[in-house]
Amino acid sequence: MMRIAYFDCFSGASGDMILGSLLDSGLKIEELKNELKKLNLSGYKVRATKKTKSGIAGTKFDVDISHDQHHRSLKDIFKIVDDSSIDPEIKKKSKAVFKRLGEAEAKIHDKSVDEIHFHEVGAVDAIVDIVGAVIGFHSLGIQGIYVSKLHVGTGTVECAHGTLPVPAPATAELLQGVPIYSTGIEGELVTPTGAAILSTLSSHFGSMPEMIIEKIGYGLGGKELTIPNALRVCIGRFEGIFSEDRVQLIETNIDDMNPQFYDHIMQMLYTEGAKEVYMTPVYMKKNRPGTLLSVIASIDKVDSLIEIIFQETTTLGVRISDVKKRKVLKRELITVDTPWGKAHVKVRMISEDKKIISPEYDDCKKLAKKNRLPIQEIYEAIRRIASERLDRS
Repeated sequence: MMRIAYFDCFSGASGDMILGSLLDSGLKIEELKNELKKLNLSGYKVRATKKTKSGIAGTKFDVDISHDQHHRSLKDIFKIVDDSSIDPEIKKKSKAVFKRLGEAEAKIHDKSVDEIHFHEVGAVDAIVDIVGAVIGFHSLGIQGIYVSKLHVGTGTVECAHGTLPVPAPATAELLQGVPIYSTGIEGELVTPTGAAILSTLSSHFGSMPEMIIEKIGYGLGGKELTIPNALRVCIGRFEGIFSEDRVQLIETNIDDMNPQFYDHIMQMLYTEGAKEVYMTPVYMKKNRPGTLLSVIASIDKVDSLIEIIFQETTTLGVRISDVKKRKVLKRELITVDTPWGKAHVKVRMISEDKKIISPEYDDCKKLAKKNRLPIQEIYEAIRRIASERLDRS
């Protein structure tokens, strides 16, 4: 069983609307305040107000700023997050959102990420929205985030750089590969902050997944539209045998590298967070034999994996493509006690009453070598012990 959240973005999404929806569905405002106090930020107050918007009751989240805010670089924001005492997982995910946002801004302005000084993004309210949203997901025990197609609006929006079309350039950059639409409603419905949070942390965009809904919350925006300016979140249990996530495929052809290096490269890619790494023999120009290196990764890992490929291989370029949908069997990693020591076992759920048990090869190898026993004997014994344990549970 996995606890998931599904965001229904029929009226767009912004950082404050995401937080409002989480507060409306059970996140305690005092808990949020206490966690945010761990950041070295001052000159602001947060408040959550129950209101109605076009007849829909929800929560309006606001950050009140008491004095002018200065612009911050990505390095400044990372320091604020790193120097805090918030949970390490919250730090990691918050920084991933800011990094993605910084890279989008850098691309638009043709600068490096280090040169970017955020305007709206570097302000206290944006930091509160992003870190606060991650705090909310963590507090509510949300393990997977799913998002509908995003209604982006139309017309223009006033930004620090002047009047720009909707979606704003940063928002458009962040939503590449994400299904969006507009019904002609004037206004910016999806903000850069909202786009950064959802595009970084969501594993799937599209229709609602199979789930048992336990809570529903509405985060209210500040616009008066012909439709309710609200973001709905449904939180509940996902009990299917597989889940869906959103990944990208990185590929490159190599024909001039020592093949002994591939093992090292593969291990580095897996260590950095690649989901799958594989190699295919190919024939390249002038009939030279080569290798097609393929890496499947979540979107937030793509850039760091590409850096490894450029540093460790002889390639001059890579290709990146979206894998629109990937279905993954539910699985868990358990630890069992054996006569020879502890071992890890992967359990895959084929159906609710059928499981495939696979002892981890490295553990089997280590125990076989240490105890001078055939690895097959170790493997079968661990599988039997794990099966008996699961039958009792």
